[in-house]
Amino acid sequence: MKTFIMAMTVMVLILTAFSQINAQDEPTWKKSLDFNLAVTQNAYSDSWAGGEAGNASWVSNLNALFEGPLSPRIKSKSTFKLSFGQTHVQDQETKKWKKPAKSTDLIDLESITSYSSGWPINPYFGLRFESQFLDASIDSVKRYINPITMTESTGFTRRFYEKDKDFVDSRFGFALKENFNRVVFYDTTITTDTAIAARTETETTTDGGLESVSDISLQLHKNIHWTSKLSLYKAITVSDKSTDHWSSTDVNWENILAASVTKYITVNLYVQWLYDKQINTRGRFKETLALGFTYKLL
Repeated sequence: MKTFIMAMTVMVLILTAFSQINAQDEPTWKKSLDFNLAVTQNAYSDSWAGGEAGNASWVSNLNALFEGPLSPRIKSKSTFKLSFGQTHVQDQETKKWKKPAKSTDLIDLESITSYSSGWPINPYFGLRFESQFLDASIDSVKRYINPITMTESTGFTRRFYEKDKDFVDSRFGFALKENFNRVVFYDTTITTDTAIAARTETETTTDGGLESVSDISLQLHKNIHWTSKLSLYKAITVSDKSTDHWSSTDVNWENILAASVTKYITVNLYVQWLYDKQINTRGRFKETLALGFTYKLL
């Protein structure tokens, strides 16, 4: 419940901030913001026979884009992606509800500032914050907003296509990544069977390398919108070279397909493919399909 309240609070704060920005009604700024919430549920009484188990799941997503000129030659683009969801499962025998498990969790905030040089490519500077609302890797220890990855990047960017709110652009440059992880240490003096977490300490690693990011936002149909981000990163130097595959190229490909059924009902398909040999030598795949309430503020 605490995690749900925190996730909803962050999303409401961003909704409020964007509504105030929208009130300014700046015609030169492109603004889009949508929030969706999907819920599914079924349950069985303790007298039900057949071995079925009830479940309830919910997922919320907030996606935003805010882009426009800060001056005649300086342009800013900020994107927000927030997601959180949980699944509740009923015990097959007792029909009692188990503790909810996290199904999706994402915080991804990015801001890019570019300078219009008059050439096909323009220099840029970027900041990106990546984390999650709740680190559930250790069930007995609640670590909120952990781990954290901060990325500072600079290089050159180019917009290949632009029409209304649709665009296709790509950038290439050097990136510096700082990773912060609050590691749990246990009290080794306790001899009971139950391990007790004594403290947490923040471990920091830094690496630098080459980064390529391509963004696509297209209205495929009047009721269908597609956004995609392909990120490639190759580390050149790292603070800890003891880990294997640190110099291998990392790939992160995210896709969101949103189809409007009615004004307030939307089907959202989120697909992500990750490849990071430091975590797993195989690619990782994630898919989330949700039908639920959607509110477009901008």
